[in-house]
Amino acid sequence: MNYLVDEKGFYGDFGGAFIPEMLHANIEELRNHYMGIIYDPDFQDEMQDLLKNYVGRPSPLYHAKRMSKHFGTTIYLKREDLNHTGAHKINNTIGQILLAQKLGKKRIIAETGAGQHGVATATVCALMGLECIVYMGEVDIARQAPNVSRMRMLGAEVRPATSGSKTLKDATNEAIRDWINNPTDTHYIIGSVVGPHPYPDMVARFQAIISKEMRWQLKEQTGSELPDIIIACVGGGSNAAGAYYHYLDEPDVRLIAVEAAGLGIHSGESAATSVLGSKGIIHGSRTLLMQTDDGQIVEPYSISAGLDYPGIGPMHAHLIDSGRAEAVSVTDDEALDSAFLVTRLEGIIPALESAHAFAAMDKIKYNADDTVVINLSGRGDKDLSTYIKKLDQA
Repeated sequence: MNYLVDEKGFYGDFGGAFIPEMLHANIEELRNHYMGIIYDPDFQDEMQDLLKNYVGRPSPLYHAKRMSKHFGTTIYLKREDLNHTGAHKINNTIGQILLAQKLGKKRIIAETGAGQHGVATATVCALMGLECIVYMGEVDIARQAPNVSRMRMLGAEVRPATSGSKTLKDATNEAIRDWINNPTDTHYIIGSVVGPHPYPDMVARFQAIISKEMRWQLKEQTGSELPDIIIACVGGGSNAAGAYYHYLDEPDVRLIAVEAAGLGIHSGESAATSVLGSKGIIHGSRTLLMQTDDGQIVEPYSISAGLDYPGIGPMHAHLIDSGRAEAVSVTDDEALDSAFLVTRLEGIIPALESAHAFAAMDKIKYNADDTVVINLSGRGDKDLSTYIKKLDQA
């Protein structure tokens, strides 16, 4: 089975470009040019130089010895938290800002939930001297205040989304409206493997640096390029797409996609899309979507702003639907407990999103001789206020 996008922009039954007519020219421009641009040798040279000397790649693959002992297997952490700006998001924004320049765009818009993509977008706009507007849900602006301050310091304008649940979905809606109103000079840097084709494929290709590095790093440390299990959190799913990319056609490598169960899968306060979702269209692609019987979006909930989304990327919908990836759901409390476990075993404070991935170790079966790679997609500075509340309650 093919797990990459086809020529029509679909992953199996999922994907496509369901867009308003006013965005047709923008999407066609991207679709017709992105592959030629991003694989041009000069583009690759510039991008690889920035990834090495600005972002700080390759990110380490760290053997977590105390965690390995705790769980009784061998665990490696792919340290995306050590990238410049503190998460994997910078991999994609570096690529997209260079693409935007090649297309002659002067104005950049983005959406953000946890704020990491917003910070990464504001960072590359400052680097390249381009105007930057970031849409962020009003709820997320309050709970991710440090990242809002970072974006503003970098020169970005942060515009609140005040409709719906005032989170990531609504920020994306506002960004799309902006793009419709400014179709000529604006490039929309989508932060995850969501949206109309070619965005899911393009973002996955920029994030594929994660699994490309993992292969040679594992070979170097274990003698084999192949782990037994790869675990990553999935909201939209860009960090997971990057971690899986070079293993999609390796059936012996288990892919674990960890979603946010919020207060419980069936509590009415959840974002466990693979369990609660059905096929539907959101933000320009057909995917698995939390919706009512008459097609109205069900508002998601997660303690983690980056996983608080009612859908998943079409690539992940296909991986889960086909059985290539296993979906695991983790509650707020399980993620918080996992964050403290990782911090006290390894001296690493993970982002709340990444903490969901760690919590999957209590929910999956594995063997003592397995090699498990967990994608540590971001650092926990932005979530300290949430962690401190838990400390104060203890």
